[in-house]
Amino acid sequence: GPIFDGADLSGARLSKANAPGASFRNARLVGADLEFARIMRADFTGADLTAARLNKAAAPTATFRGARLVGADLEFARLFRADFSQADLRGANLEAAKLNYAWFRGARLVDANLQEAKMFSVNLRDADLSGSYRRFAVFQEADFEGCTGCPTDW
Repeated sequence: GPIFDGADLSGARLSKANAPGASFRNARLVGADLEFARIMRADFTGADLTAARLNKAAAPTATFRGARLVGADLEFARLFRADFSQADLRGANLEAAKLNYAWFRGARLVDANLQEAKMFSVNLRDADLSGSYRRFAVFQEADFEGCTGCPTDW
């Protein structure tokens, strides 16, 4: 896929972009619009996606390791097997996102909206879900070891 490593794409309009396997390592995508983007296998390691729009994006197996997604909109995004290890998702909207088998190891989901999120077999080891809104979220077979603010009723 195309390579945008280290690029400043802040505010870029990438809605409906078709960029499977694209690399955005350490790129700035502050406020970027990736709504409906097809970015499966894309690499956002260390990228800044603060307030970015990824709602309804198709991003299975994408990597967001150590990425900043503060206030990002991931509503209805398809993120099966995505890797959010060490990512900062404070205040992010993950409502109705499909996150089955995703990794959130050490991720910060403080005050995130997880309403109706599908999180079957998700790795939430050492994650922080303090203050997150989890109404109707599904955490079946999730790994909560060392997790702060994870539901205790699963």
